[in-house]
Amino acid sequence: MDTKPKKLLEQVSDKIRLKQYSYKTGQSYINWIKRYILFHEKKHPAEMGARELESFLTHLAVDKKVAASTQNQALSAILFLYREVLKLPLEPGNQFVGAQRTKVLPVVLTKTEVQQILACLSGTAKLAAQLMYGSGLRVNEVVSLRVKDLDFEQRQVVVRAGKAAQDRLSMLPETLIAPLQQQLARVETLHQQDLQHGYGRVYLPNALARKYPNAELEWIWQYVFPSTKISKNWEDGVMRRHYTSPATVQKAVSQAARAAKIPKRVTPHAFRHSFATHLLEAGYDIRTVQELLGHKNVQTTMIYTHGLNKGPKAVRSPLD
Repeated sequence: MDTKPKKLLEQVSDKIRLKQYSYKTGQSYINWIKRYILFHEKKHPAEMGARELESFLTHLAVDKKVAASTQNQALSAILFLYREVLKLPLEPGNQFVGAQRTKVLPVVLTKTEVQQILACLSGTAKLAAQLMYGSGLRVNEVVSLRVKDLDFEQRQVVVRAGKAAQDRLSMLPETLIAPLQQQLARVETLHQQDLQHGYGRVYLPNALARKYPNAELEWIWQYVFPSTKISKNWEDGVMRRHYTSPATVQKAVSQAARAAKIPKRVTPHAFRHSFATHLLEAGYDIRTVQELLGHKNVQTTMIYTHGLNKGPKAVRSPLD
């Protein structure tokens, strides 16, 4: 029996899985912990404390000029290391230099701009962008959709474990029903080919794979936007077909925006911003929009009212 103690990052990885954090969060935490250790010349975190943490956070703000949200993410990762893995008390004394918080308004596209960008997209990227704009989904939520999450009869999309691990419902645009059904037909053909070659498995959340051993082979659990490649899973080494990388969609949207000559910094999230703003412009209640977006606090949704007939739009310039 192997009694060799696990390395620190292996312990971190185990605790992340135990806490059922998302893959993205887990990778982010591990990367920040690596940077923290390397910054202090590979000194073991158990030999460091609040002073070293504050020094690292100040370095991020002053030298790297990171955003406040990035600095907070680094802080959360390192506190996780001390509290959950090392079991050492560590509370930063807030003596570090905080990254400056800036109020950034969301990039909102006009309806014409949305259509111009969509016209420059094709295939999976276009369908993903249409869902982001038509249903208000984030790019990660779109690419991780499974077959069972599309309800054509009820015209609904089920977002599983979205931000803050919350499920929610959104509308399924009528115009996307046929394209999505065609996409599923292609995915089913791919899935059958995978099964014939001894593959066909997908990752299942939480402990479902242990509870239902054959579920990861079932059609309903397959991804709507599967990856073009089968890869080894980072947790257990099993070969599975994951979903399309969000980076693939991000790159396609950026290229389409440039091709359409849109003079804005367009990312996939701009479609979600535009979804919310255009619903409010159409007169829908802000609480309804809040629910569709999955915001916990209506104040988060309120930022989209900046694009309505308030503020600068309600005032006539003296030059005019």
